[in-house]
Amino acid sequence: MLDKIAYYTVKSLRFPTDIFFQRRYGCRAMMLETVAAVPGMVGGMLLHLRSLRRFEQSGGWIRALLEEAENERMHLMTFMEVAQPRWYERALVIAVQGVFFNAYFFGYLISPKFAHRVVGYLEEEAVHSYTEFLKDLDDGKIDNVPAPAIAIDYWRLPANATLKDVVTVVRADEAHHRDVNHFASDVYYQGMQLKATPAPIGYH
Repeated sequence: MLDKIAYYTVKSLRFPTDIFFQRRYGCRAMMLETVAAVPGMVGGMLLHLRSLRRFEQSGGWIRALLEEAENERMHLMTFMEVAQPRWYERALVIAVQGVFFNAYFFGYLISPKFAHRVVGYLEEEAVHSYTEFLKDLDDGKIDNVPAPAIAIDYWRLPANATLKDVVTVVRADEAHHRDVNHFASDVYYQGMQLKATPAPIGYH
């Protein structure tokens, strides 16, 4: 039941996003990454505090979740170089982040299994959106401009890398986030704590 609620919650969020951004994938990515960078930070923070309270190890999950948050933040910094968001899109980002942070914080306190499942489905939507982004790049609907310097440095891309190369590596990151969060939810589903299961390796 929790998995179904998580699934349909995420699906219901896609509809207004599609209406608002339509096929403006640069700005859509900016919105996605602003929200996507929250769960890792919240989950990592709460696991960190629990580790301190209980004097126990985390199995590497604190680092894994904080790495996820930093990785998503770098996605945002990259797409800020590509897209020039309008003032109302920036305002929407602030509002959505404020609501999502608090909702996810309380959701994680109540059910980490549900929280990680929501993120897993969010990342599935991100993979889908970046796949559509790549299709538009291939079809020439979006200019395949040179990759921003911040992306070349972060992902160690060739000096002549393009936006398509950036979207490809970002989509791979999102697929990894998806798998990590579904795995974390499965661990809780089996009645275990994350500390009992080693965390997956890093992102790049």
